[in-house]
Amino acid sequence: MSVLLETRDLCSGYGDVQVLKQVSIALEQGQVTAFVGSNGAGKTTLMRTLAGLLPTRRGGIMLAGHTVDALDPPQRLALGLSLVPEGRLVFPDFTVADTLRIGAYAPHARAGWRARAEQMYELFPRLKERRNNQAGFLSGGEQQMLALARSLMSCPKLLLLDEPTLGLAPAMVDELFAILGRIRETGVTLGLVEQNIQTALSLSDYAYVLEDGQIALSGPSAQLLDSPEVQASYLGIREEAASVS
Repeated sequence: MSVLLETRDLCSGYGDVQVLKQVSIALEQGQVTAFVGSNGAGKTTLMRTLAGLLPTRRGGIMLAGHTVDALDPPQRLALGLSLVPEGRLVFPDFTVADTLRIGAYAPHARAGWRARAEQMYELFPRLKERRNNQAGFLSGGEQQMLALARSLMSCPKLLLLDEPTLGLAPAMVDELFAILGRIRETGVTLGLVEQNIQTALSLSDYAYVLEDGQIALSGPSAQLLDSPEVQASYLGIREEAASVS
């Protein structure tokens, strides 16, 4: 297994506020890596910095063997990194079909975009039913599917997802995670920030726990899921409760 993305002592933030403090991570090719932690821990800042929406202050980012610190988001997209942002951010006046088309605007993704759009309709049957509907009239879950399909249209090697289930009904959450499992089977590497920590750890292969902009814990997701510290701090499971027969 090879490393697709790696950071070393990454520092980033907003204005005078430093949020990320020497964050070092590695995302393995073909795996799902989860980033979990409490609100304000720096998870979204990490996603935005990796995608080039925030500048690197110190440290470095390597993507597919390239140093990308100085590259803007379109240049990182050309190397295979795509971000599904928190809040979906679809264009409300664009139809589903239009949104998929603009998802393939990068030069490397233009060839075969029509066939790829049909693949998206197979992966997301709801979008096929609504292909001529404006995105602003879709439900929250459907907009999230559209944002995900839009990113997949760019032929990503690495797909970053920032809180993809935020505000969705439980049934839609289950459907979305089933789709993420199918995407993983295609070989796309996933980096996942998710509020549902138990589900994120169940889907992922490896996970990082962020606290105050730093990596507090990391390891195989199954081990973290069984960790008393993670259970007590993030899953609401206390040792004394677990000992009750």
